[in-house]
Formats: sequence, structure tokens, C-alpha cells
Amino acid sequence: MKKKYYILISFTAVALASISCNDFLSELPDNRAEIDSPEKIRKILVSAYPAKSYIMCTELSSDNVDFYGERNPNGNRFMDELYNWRDVTEVDNESPAGIWSTCYDAIASANQALQAIEELGDTEATRYSKGEALICRAYAHFILTNVFCQHYHPTWSETDLGIPYMEKPETELAPKYERPSVAYDYEKMAADIEAGLPLINDTQYDIPKYHFNRKAAYTFASRFYLYYQQWDKVIAYASVALGAAPQTMLRDNKFLGSQPQDYLSPVSQVYTRADETANLLLITAVSELGLVFGNWSYGSRYSHGNLIASTETIQSTGPWGAYTRDNTFYSPPWKYSSTNMDKVLLPRLPYLFEYTDPVAQIGYRRTVYAALTVEEALLNRAEAYIMKKNYAAAYADMKLWVDNTVKTGANLVTEAKIESWVGGIRYFSPEQPTQKKTLAPSGFTIDDEKQEKFIHFLLYIRRHETLHMGLRWFDVKRYGITVTRRTIEYGETTVTNNVLVPRDPRCAIQIPADVVAAGFTPNPR
Repeated sequence: MKKKYYILISFTAVALASISCNDFLSELPDNRAEIDSPEKIRKILVSAYPAKSYIMCTELSSDNVDFYGERNPNGNRFMDELYNWRDVTEVDNESPAGIWSTCYDAIASANQALQAIEELGDTEATRYSKGEALICRAYAHFILTNVFCQHYHPTWSETDLGIPYMEKPETELAPKYERPSVAYDYEKMAADIEAGLPLINDTQYDIPKYHFNRKAAYTFASRFYLYYQQWDKVIAYASVALGAAPQTMLRDNKFLGSQPQDYLSPVSQVYTRADETANLLLITAVSELGLVFGNWSYGSRYSHGNLIASTETIQSTGPWGAYTRDNTFYSPPWKYSSTNMDKVLLPRLPYLFEYTDPVAQIGYRRTVYAALTVEEALLNRAEAYIMKKNYAAAYADMKLWVDNTVKTGANLVTEAKIESWVGGIRYFSPEQPTQKKTLAPSGFTIDDEKQEKFIHFLLYIRRHETLHMGLRWFDVKRYGITVTRRTIEYGETTVTNNVLVPRDPRCAIQIPADVVAAGFTPNPR
């Protein structure tokens, strides 16, 4: 069953032409196992979550990494293409083709569940699954839209190319699809989210953290409406997720910081534990993220290294003071420096290996990642408060993050200190990098000096909180941040002429080549 709608929903009609099995091609496209009970519906929804991650694509596309030279052997063509915003020709589990297929696989499972629910009728048992299916469908479309399209803009999204929004199981063998607009996709996602949220019920899950439990669903809704620029809904939905005492739900950074720093990085495994209150949705993926963003030389041709860390991110001076390894953060960055390796990390992505043949020592590289967290809900709400110019409320939320993260100097972070700190930083240039980059927001305005300063601080701490998690790329797109690529070799930094500007066509990662070859409209270049 899975193989059949994988091919259909992935739109890989070209692949169909190369299949020689006549028996397979003669089968009806909807010749699937019958889903005729609430229990079977719950089981199929396990596959309504993407089995591969967008994180590698978006993190390597963002300004969180530098290039460490062709002579660094720890890279490959796939990474080269992502980093340089070229159309990806390499097929990889974490390539755009992998994102495309795994998201449409997840959507297919959600749609199969929804169809079965419609046929079985509205009962309490099916109602809860309907809520999960609707949120899963919106989430997978959200990933696709934000990876493969331009960021939402109230005007331009009416004509910006979107992605097909699938609301029913596919029954044709090689269907053709037109591309709707980004605005259309957002309208459809909003409808699914609004219909699904009231139906979510945590009691149906054995392990709620691996499903869209109530807090996870409302946090996703807060992210969606943040990107959709509906600030009141961000505040309302984040507040549901956070409850009355969000400070009690934040990650235990003191405990993280107490973990040993060894080669297998137990911190990343602690970070992604299901019993960690701050983790709202955990997703497993076939992935090399644990190697690339872990304490291994693998992938170190493109790294978050000392230059970025010390001038822009987690080792730079904040309003709490200058960075020191032992005193600034409860859970400090880890630094690895050797021949062909310069990594400054926050361990968040464990390297796991699933053996398919223990004797031959072969299998799959995997990771588990915190797709939605309490910290994100908190910072989403803070950003929406800033947009509403409710600076006292925004400061209160950001201060909760500071108090939970910063070990020494948190008491220095007042509203006035945030303004003076941002005001004292010159704007970023590739030759003289700083924490403050020029902003050109996509479809909304920053028209107040205090508002702009608060946004710069919000983006600074969000960059810390989401480092290695792929979300910085979406902030680059949302705020129209210009990114200039740099090469670091033998201690020398060279600024290149490869520059990504606001709404650059390359901000929309290219549709997979096999999908384009099947007749699907590519992104303009």
C-alpha cells in the first residue's frame, strides 16, 4: 500500500515510466488495505509525520554556516549545492526530493485516515483522529510551502507559485497538477488548523510527544500564524500551549549543562528525551544530522564555526555581557577545533544507528529532533507582542528565556538594556560581522525605533534557540535578511560575490528534478 501512493503523491511520473513490472502497473491505484476501524485509523496516522527532515536543507541554506574550503575533504556535492543555493541534482535522504516525497507520503496517510473517518461516521473515537489527521496534513503542507516557495506576503503571495494542496487520496495513476498560489496554500492550511485544533485530545496517544498533542498542535498554530502575520492568533494559540506558568515548562538547561562532554554527545540524547517538558513534538528521521551538527568531522566543510559564533551568535557579546565558557550560559556551546574541523555547537541532534544486519554492520543513520518546543511558543508570542507594540509583554516573555538560559548577567537584561545594546551595535557587513543585520520584512512593516530594536534582540535569541534546527532559514526569508557567502581557509576569511538578497528567486528551493521532468512547473531562476 505505502509504495503505491508514495509514487502517486510524490508526482514521480517519470519513475513510473521506468518500472517494468506489468503486474504492478495493471493494479488499480486505490487497491489499498481497507481501513475500517478507529484502531486502524490511529495506526495509519503514525505514518502521517514526515519520515525525513527538512533541517539539513534549510540549515545549510541559512547564514548559520560558513564554507571551509575545497581542500576540506569533509563534504560532498549535495552540501555544496545547498550551501551555494544551486538547484540540487544529488539525490539524498535529506535532499529536496526526500522532503518532497516524505511530506506527500505523510499527507497521503492523513488523507487516507480522513477518508476512512468520513466513511465510518462521526464518533468520539474517530473525532480525535480527525483532529490529528487535519493538523498533520496542514503541517506537511506547511513544510512544503515554506521550503519550495517564497515566504508569505499579503500581496505578492496571490501570484507567487505555491504547491498542490492534497485533500483527498490520489486515485489516478499519473495525475497532472497545476501550481496554485502561496496565498491559496495558506488559506487551506488555516482551514485545516482551525478545524483540527478543537478535536485534539491527548488521551488517545500512548506516547503523546510523538504525536500532535494539544500543546504541540497549538504551538504549530502559533508558528503558522506568525508566518501568516496574524499576530492576535499567534498570541492566543501560543498562550494555550504555554498555560499560566510557562516558566515551569522551559527546558532544564542547568541539567543539560551538567552532562559530560564526550564523543557520543549524551547531551543531544538528553535534549530530545520524551520526558523533557519543553519537548512538545518529537519526530524521528532517516538523517545524518547527528554527524553534521555533532562532534564529528563529518560534514565539517560547512560549519557553524568560531567566526560566526564569536561575532554573530552563541559566543558573541549579548546584553548580559561578554561570553565566557564557564559562566555565560547554563548549557554552554561545545567547541571542536582540529585540522579540517571548526565547529561550535549546541548538541541537539543525536546520532543514532538502526542496524538492519548487525552481523554485516549495516543499517540506517537516524536522528530524533524536537520539532516543536515550549521555547518556540514563548518566542513566537514575544514576536507577536512586539508587532502589536506591547513591549512590556514581549519583554516579559523574552526575559523568561534569558533567565532560563543565561547563567551570569541575566539580571542586567532590562528593556532599557536591550535598546542600548542593540543601538550600540553597527550593522553587519561580511567584512565586519555583527549580531545586527539589515531587515527588509516580507509584507509587514517595522515603523518604530523601539520595535526594531526589540526585533533585533528577538532574532538574536531565536537564532540561539533554533541553532542547527533549520528554522533560521525561514527567519532569513521572513525578514528579508541578505546573506553573503564567505570562505575560511587556513585562518583567512574571503568574502565571495555569492549573495542572497530579499526575495531572491533562490529563496524558494527548486522543485525536485524528477517532478519537473514529469511536467510540473519549476521555480523561476
